[in-house]
Amino acid sequence: MRCSRYVSTLILAATVSIASPHDGKADVPALEAAVREKTASIEGKLIAWRRDIHQHPELGDQETRTAGIVADHLRSLGLEVRTGVARTGVVAVLKGAKPGPTVALRADMDALPVKEPKGLPFASEAKSKHLGKEVDVMHACGHDAHTAMLMAVAEVLTSLKDQLPGTVQFIFQPAEEGSSVYPSSSGESSGAALMVKEGVFAETKPDAVFGLHVMLGKSGEIAYRAGATLASSDGLEIKVSGKQGHGGMPWQTIDPITASAQIVNGLQTIVSRRVDLTASPAVVTIGTINGGTRANIVPETVEMTGTIRTYDEAIRGQIHRDIANVAGKIAESAGATAKVSISPGYDTTVNDEDLTERMLPVLERAADGRVRRSLPVGASEDFSVFAQQAPGLFLFLGVTPEGQDPAKAAPNHNPNFFVDEAALVVGARTMASLAVNYLAAQSGK
Repeated sequence: MRCSRYVSTLILAATVSIASPHDGKADVPALEAAVREKTASIEGKLIAWRRDIHQHPELGDQETRTAGIVADHLRSLGLEVRTGVARTGVVAVLKGAKPGPTVALRADMDALPVKEPKGLPFASEAKSKHLGKEVDVMHACGHDAHTAMLMAVAEVLTSLKDQLPGTVQFIFQPAEEGSSVYPSSSGESSGAALMVKEGVFAETKPDAVFGLHVMLGKSGEIAYRAGATLASSDGLEIKVSGKQGHGGMPWQTIDPITASAQIVNGLQTIVSRRVDLTASPAVVTIGTINGGTRANIVPETVEMTGTIRTYDEAIRGQIHRDIANVAGKIAESAGATAKVSISPGYDTTVNDEDLTERMLPVLERAADGRVRRSLPVGASEDFSVFAQQAPGLFLFLGVTPEGQDPAKAAPNHNPNFFVDEAALVVGARTMASLAVNYLAAQSGK
């Protein structure tokens, strides 16, 4: 049940009554009150931005229209704006009137190769090229909401420039879902890694970086976790080679299909029997398996692909070694061979524990007490790259409409994923509140 306006006012009043600003320092309660008021006043614009971006989604490294909308808005606020960062990224800097630290706020802009069903008046009908193939495009992961919220945060914080101690860097990142132009095997960097490589923090080095992602959960609820929060993600390819021959005379062949089936089963024992799950969870999933041309031919090769998810670097390395060993030995026992290739992807997103603890009261106030501790999330995020450059805090905003069970709602990456727009003002308010509180607290040291 959503908190009433009366309860929200009491929470904010309590905040004001217990806080006492010091001479020469920013008035944090006043800044929080201003953030709440100003964010509410532009909620309509926030929703309109989100709907426009949702209706015109763009894939990773192709976010030219979205980047243009973002850049024009930031320039209209009088901010220093850089475009073309990591191909289509946008970065802006807000310098407060008072000296202080620097915080970075990040939103991702790219959509997914997913076809959106009809129904919404602003549903996407966009098509684009994904690695050269024409696909339908949809904001099925909520990055449209992230972009719109950070646009709103930029407007709110710019209006408070004269009261801000320090600097805010706004990062609108492309290709969080990966590049749609360059395959992962090309060696081309994209997304957060390319932004850092191109020096996004070279001149404006943040003391802390914050990010937020819409997810299944009660609308307007903020979920957080200290430490390892989102999994690392590594790509897995296994090629099993045998000897081709007649399916009616298998003794004259070396069957890579039966060997592959045993390898799939064997891989499941890595997590269930080799990994210390009391230390950290892990996942090894085979997502594709391809081999053969017809029913009566034992093929020469079978190829499998999958994903590896971990939260601990030691366990990550152990699983890599175990996969190569298990696949190789099982193939050898069948007279076949197995070539294992593992492509490191995103690292684990780790929330700085001290920063998380310090910001928890801010989350409680910004979300009117609707805050919960999250379990580890099996998805991965290249926000992890930014969190390796400075202490980071990555949060989740529930967007499941009231009256709907989040456990039964369509999840991110599903064509029926739905964002309750009433939650967006909470997300924008939370990000802006984190910025003003961190700047004020650190500048007062």
